[in-house]
Amino acid sequence: MNLEISTIWFWIILGVTGIISGVVGYLFGKVNAGSDSDNSFQINLLEIENAKLKADLDTCKKRLSAAKPSKENVIDPPVPISKLAPTFHANEAKTAFGKSIKENDLKIVEGIGPKIEELFHKFDIKTWKALSETSADTCQEVLNSGGKRYRIHDPASWPMQAKMAYEGHWKQLAEWQEKHRAGKY
Repeated sequence: MNLEISTIWFWIILGVTGIISGVVGYLFGKVNAGSDSDNSFQINLLEIENAKLKADLDTCKKRLSAAKPSKENVIDPPVPISKLAPTFHANEAKTAFGKSIKENDLKIVEGIGPKIEELFHKFDIKTWKALSETSADTCQEVLNSGGKRYRIHDPASWPMQAKMAYEGHWKQLAEWQEKHRAGKY
């Protein structure tokens, strides 16, 4: 008799668990189905908005192409003063570095000494502007041309430093070099 009662309770518990699982599964399905319809509604709204924006863009492009003057009638504007080469101010450089600085002295760049400056001059890089427009890879090629002892230098920051010197940002250059003494970052 005990075995029969245990078996009955087993089947009752199993049945109740199945019913509860079914109800919970149904409820989860209902909740997820509602969010799918919300997502598809939002996607539709975004697609409509995207179509409107594309139409606006096409309208703007048409207006722009209609408003463009022909190349023959365009006169080149004069070069603004701000685009002209910066003027070298020796006093500002001396104030920032505490020593006299010669214009286009590449040795002002942290990591460049007299021998490395000679290497750059051989590659016709003789000014701060020229060095500022030189890639770090080209700087490394210049160093490699001098032999093994020059390959240990890291020229990654040299164009940036040369640009600061060329543009007359003496205080910023001195501060940067103080933070990165001897090429250490």
